[in-house]
Amino acid sequence: MPELLSQHLGEDKEGEREAKQLIPGCREMELFGGIREPAVAGLFYDADPEGLRKQIEWSFSHPIGPGRVPEPSTTRKRRNYGYVAPHAGYIYSGPVAAHTYAEIAGEGPAETYIIIGPHHTGLGTLVSVYPSGKWRTPLGEVEVDEEFVKELVMGSEYADLDVKAHLYEHSVEVQIPFLQYLFGNSFRIVPIVVWEQTPMLMRDLAKGIERAVEATGRDITIIASTDFSHYVPYEEAYRRDKFAIDAILELDPEKLFKTIREHDISMCGPGGVMTLLYYARMKGASGAELLKYATSGDTSGDKSSVVGYASIKVF
Repeated sequence: MPELLSQHLGEDKEGEREAKQLIPGCREMELFGGIREPAVAGLFYDADPEGLRKQIEWSFSHPIGPGRVPEPSTTRKRRNYGYVAPHAGYIYSGPVAAHTYAEIAGEGPAETYIIIGPHHTGLGTLVSVYPSGKWRTPLGEVEVDEEFVKELVMGSEYADLDVKAHLYEHSVEVQIPFLQYLFGNSFRIVPIVVWEQTPMLMRDLAKGIERAVEATGRDITIIASTDFSHYVPYEEAYRRDKFAIDAILELDPEKLFKTIREHDISMCGPGGVMTLLYYARMKGASGAELLKYATSGDTSGDKSSVVGYASIKVF
């Protein structure tokens, strides 16, 4: 499939030296964060600002999407602890992701979005939290919530301040233009990339987030970035992914972890989802709702080998 080559980069493990050559200011970024340049603009989404806005509007208006471009609320009305959203190229997963962002639009801007994605590069640590600075996309620059980051890392046994894991990684980056489309650059982010996606580490990360919220008083929303089955027949993706989605809807991170192994579900980002579920349960969550499930076959028409995508809210 085209996605495997042009829109699922990050399986490249050529190492840190090449990354430093490709990403401007990398050496300074290691210590201070700096400005993180977009790694997949022009690949996963349009590199031109106007083209990117039109691509996001296409995602909202698509028949598989919500069907309309939302009007973002100017006042904060938080209804959910967080969301699950896909991270493939917008031409494939954008309409499904748009369901998450239509819900986020209705809640108004959070102070800080905690965006948790999986490793695709082999760089970095077990749990890599971007330390400080700004992230740039074609729609502008968004500030990293440095105070929150420091409190999170201090409150976690496994989370580290780390830039390397984020250099090539697309799973966090692709969420940011949707947020910028809705709210400009008025919010802050905490980018987290997870290598060791186990219940023990994800429970610890959730506790770190909870402690950081208590220490800073931040109004947060968690976005767990993941795709579901990878490169399986269309009907098989629907069948397998339902098992994982059911575990999420039950707010059961341990069941999710067990299910993806028992049913051989090649879900790439269970760690972020487990973190969201652990955090939401700590805060007294009452449920979750599947907003949309579809596959790359539904958007591209090629159903021979597909990737599964879901938008889910946890409340």
